[in-house]
Amino acid sequence: MGHLDPETEPLLLTPADAGRILAHVQAEWPMEACGLLGGVGRRVLQVYPVRNELASPVRYRVHPEDLIRVVQELESRGWELVGIYHSHPHGPPVPSPTDVAEAYYPESVYLIAAPVQGEWRLRAFRIVNGQVREVPIRLVEDVSP
Repeated sequence: MGHLDPETEPLLLTPADAGRILAHVQAEWPMEACGLLGGVGRRVLQVYPVRNELASPVRYRVHPEDLIRVVQELESRGWELVGIYHSHPHGPPVPSPTDVAEAYYPESVYLIAAPVQGEWRLRAFRIVNGQVREVPIRLVEDVSP
């Protein structure tokens, strides 16, 4: 596989998987929802909705049991943690200061869903050493190489 350019390499997501993420965050509203994205490189092959251990409208923490379960499944499939998603139920779809401070997975993409003018929007970011850079999202029917 070629080298990923973290500045320009898009997150590849199927419309169906984007729909799964949006359905999950809508179902959890007004609380923050969260989940994990498994795959290879920047290709999302599976969306894993998980529990928000904090059950909060303003913070999230992936439930430890869910994190262990998903990481074990990723390892068994030979996949990586491509990304982590969560919602900002009252917007905006950009990392908060808390998101930046708690970005413990610099190789992962952070996907944020938030309502914008009454419609859920997705934006993706890399957060490395407190620096935030937007990652393009490309919706594709087939994420295979």
